[in-house]
Amino acid sequence: MCLSTVYKNTMTPESVVMRNVMRIECKDGCVIITDLMERQMAIEGELVQANLVDGFVIVQERG
Repeated sequence: MCLSTVYKNTMTPESVVMRNVMRIECKDGCVIITDLMERQMAIEGELVQANLVDGFVIVQERG
């Protein structure tokens, strides 16, 4: 199983949005992320990079 940490805008410790993300959906201008505990969060923006080998995802927030 590949789990990832999602970062907002840049990959820094203070920009972590959610850890142990198992599902990512892009819908209507939002990136919807879901973790192992089925908690969801929606970020207005776009997926910039997903590296599943290294376990990170970067989402660029619209703003």
